[in-house]
Amino acid sequence: MLSTPCNEQELILRANQLYGKTFTELAQELNMSVPVDLRREKGWVGQLIEHHLGAAAGSRPEQDFPALGIELKTIPVDYSGNPLETTFVCVAPLIGVQGLTWEKSHVKNKLSKVLWVPVLGEREVPVGDRVVGFPILWTPTPDQDAQLQQDWEEIMDLVVLGKVQSISARIGEAMQLRPKAANGQALTDAYGESGNRIKTRPRGFYLRKGFTKQILIDGLNSSNQR
Repeated sequence: MLSTPCNEQELILRANQLYGKTFTELAQELNMSVPVDLRREKGWVGQLIEHHLGAAAGSRPEQDFPALGIELKTIPVDYSGNPLETTFVCVAPLIGVQGLTWEKSHVKNKLSKVLWVPVLGEREVPVGDRVVGFPILWTPTPDQDAQLQQDWEEIMDLVVLGKVQSISARIGEAMQLRPKAANGQALTDAYGESGNRIKTRPRGFYLRKGFTKQILIDGLNSSNQR
């Protein structure tokens, strides 16, 4: 793994150097083996990119490059550059959330500045032959930030009211709340509608594909205009 980049320019330079390379090429540079199937190695691609870029946070609840204030998100896309899945942001807090504001939220912190690294995710392509796309450094526009805040507040209001069990993935225009756990047996504390503590599956915030697609489109358009 490389050392943590000293500044934003160094991080972008490293990301640009990954553009067009296959997973096999990147793995060989780190003496890593390439899995045959990602279904049992879901975090492998993210770890590969993290190692090449020198991400420091690991699993800690902060940005991947805390000194730079930048989060790293690898995003699988199809041949046309369209996201193939929603993007996990962070685990949602389900207790102790009264008085929590959008400005102080973990979601806001994670999404304040993001380095998006698209990767080809078509399952018909062998893992080692998949390539890295053009990286995009993104900061939410005022409209995007307002939409994210609206979604977060709508979801968290329901959590505070003890309605976590009834929150569906349909709620939220840009961001949704969904169960987040390696298996259905994992449970965490939350509050029920009567105010008593209940056990429920952990939840996570996810960005919708339409939202991330626009981020990638805007990023490519702006880079083409330079």
